[in-house]
Amino acid sequence: MKAPKKTNKKLDQLESHSTSNDQEKLTTNQGLKINNNQDSLKAGDRGPTLLEDFILREKITHFDHERIPERVVHARGSGAHGVFKLNKSLAKYTKAKFLTEVGKETPVFVRFSTVAGNRGSTDLARDVRGFAIKFYTDEGNYDLVGNNMPVFFIQDAMKFPDLVHAVKPEPHNEIPQAASAHDTFWDFISLMPESMHMIMWLMSDRAIPRSFSRMEGFGVHSFKFINDEGKAHFVKFHFKPKLGVHSVAWDEAQRISGVDPDFHKRDLWESIENGIFPEWDFGVQLIPEEDEDKYDFDLLDPTKIVPEEEVPVQLVGTLTLNKNPENFFAETEQVAFHPGHIVPGIDFTNDPLLQGRLFSYTDTQLIRLGGPNFHEIPINRSVNTVHNNQRDGYMRQQIPKGKVSYEPNSIGGGCPFQAMMSEGGFASQEARVSGAKVRERSRSFVDHYSQAKLFYNSQSTPEKIHLQNALIFELSKVTIPAIRERVVGQLAFIDKSLAWRVAEKIGVTVKELEFPNQSIPADANPADLQSEEREPNTKISKALSMQNTVKDTILGRKIGFIMGNGVDAEAVNDLKLKLEAEGAVVEIIAPSLAPVKTSDGSSLTPKHSLSSTASVCFDALFIGTGEDSTKELLTPENKPLVLRFINEAYKHCKAIYFGDGTEALYMSSNVGLKKHEDPAIITWENKKSPEKFIEAIAKHRVWELELERNAQN
Repeated sequence: MKAPKKTNKKLDQLESHSTSNDQEKLTTNQGLKINNNQDSLKAGDRGPTLLEDFILREKITHFDHERIPERVVHARGSGAHGVFKLNKSLAKYTKAKFLTEVGKETPVFVRFSTVAGNRGSTDLARDVRGFAIKFYTDEGNYDLVGNNMPVFFIQDAMKFPDLVHAVKPEPHNEIPQAASAHDTFWDFISLMPESMHMIMWLMSDRAIPRSFSRMEGFGVHSFKFINDEGKAHFVKFHFKPKLGVHSVAWDEAQRISGVDPDFHKRDLWESIENGIFPEWDFGVQLIPEEDEDKYDFDLLDPTKIVPEEEVPVQLVGTLTLNKNPENFFAETEQVAFHPGHIVPGIDFTNDPLLQGRLFSYTDTQLIRLGGPNFHEIPINRSVNTVHNNQRDGYMRQQIPKGKVSYEPNSIGGGCPFQAMMSEGGFASQEARVSGAKVRERSRSFVDHYSQAKLFYNSQSTPEKIHLQNALIFELSKVTIPAIRERVVGQLAFIDKSLAWRVAEKIGVTVKELEFPNQSIPADANPADLQSEEREPNTKISKALSMQNTVKDTILGRKIGFIMGNGVDAEAVNDLKLKLEAEGAVVEIIAPSLAPVKTSDGSSLTPKHSLSSTASVCFDALFIGTGEDSTKELLTPENKPLVLRFINEAYKHCKAIYFGDGTEALYMSSNVGLKKHEDPAIITWENKKSPEKFIEAIAKHRVWELELERNAQN
């Protein structure tokens, strides 16, 4: 006998695990229809986010727990131990001891990471890079959880799960990995004008750094410094690399991902092992609290920078990484950061993205590290002994003694006691909070294009071309024409010529953008906010272009020496000594890994064969001196490999030094086709070849010749 057909709709829903969102209204996990999924609940539109916002908490809690066990974001990381040394006291602005005592050294652990990819993805994805620092201060752990870009995609934490879901592999087929060049990411971006400033950064060369040691770090949010008198200053945190800010070419990044997907991790590890310790200048931008409304942007808006021309960065300390982890999992993988880990003298602002992060990070660690005692894992332990009445839980390691596990108490003599402020006890800044309980965005957050324009206008011509080509590459992967059209419409508000160039290559027409309703107050007029008729924004900031970065050192640069048997030993050793004296690393590349016999009967041991590495893994090339060496490199077996090295390095605008006797290789390569003097190409004819070579390496690349070189190739 057949079972009767069920007619209870609720039971049918419970038995079905397949759902569709087509034509449905957005709801919470309890089935409650959501009226506003764009903004968290605040006390006033610029006030702090309220704990009672159950929609925000449900959304972020589910997001934080959706990956096990690797991090939802920043899964692929590299870390190192080091020290922060204060060179100039900030006692006038903050009572944080590690920032007030000149000469004080504070141990740190730093973790760098990509954002979108999983642990097995490539280091060279076009992506934001995490730049998180744990300071083990005498007053407790302080975590500065930043990125290599000073702004973010969104203004409110309510949108963070949506952003990450959009950029992650598409859920129906788990494609693509560690890439933003797909439909769902650009669909989201095309509907979120607030993202356009960050898109300029993401499509720029900042998203494909040469190494961790050659990228900047930013705290992203505005925080507050509080001094002993209780006076507050807004503060933006900066880390400026001593070696300058440098990138690789996108074509090069794709090649590196195939040849050495651990390129950045390897570089960091080997640099520290070789005693070439990465260093950054630590700086702050300080704004008195009373000047909060002085600017044409909102200090609480995480999609905005404070231009350095308006508020200079004061350099006050040095961050140095000098020790590799003993065990990757125990340290780099288990380290737990949280922007809510602060010390007296540092406090939060009402930045709505920061406010959401203060909830999210602890919640994430609970699922990722197995419970509430993640702070007892050695890498996360404070240098201070922890004293409180918290008890038990998964993975408890500390063994509290005594009968008391509550406060106040008399049985335990009242211990542990609360600390007075004069004893270093933390107290939040007193601030009046008032306003209607609303789910809105502040009107001061509405300008989404001015700083995107500032960034684009500040780029050098090669950087603009790279940014344009990145957009073309990404949008060419988008399969839905309407999405491509909307993105081009957004670009038109930043730079019309950029929009037209991209549109031409992706087969769309530049149309008048129809603003989505999200993130714009109901009574605001977008046309008034971003009028196409008004004077174009031509302001620039030199700090935003890598053209103006440090270009006077070859410290840590990796130089490939290509050679065959019979190479001139004296010339090779002389150049090697000069490069190493300047801090560069020399690695020999030969037809095979067999020792290379030199002209004086000695031998040199190669680290690479021509077939086991590629030019993209090196900053510059030296083609070994000697006609015998050149003859071996020109044999039918070796010639294609050697010429690929040379032509590829030339295409990527790197320095190449042709030693005496290599003219045949020079003329066989694309370099021999050059039509004018090229400062990156050094030949046997130059009497000061080694010095010129070092100077060319220090300049990083000759990007301005890129178009001509690519045309030749």
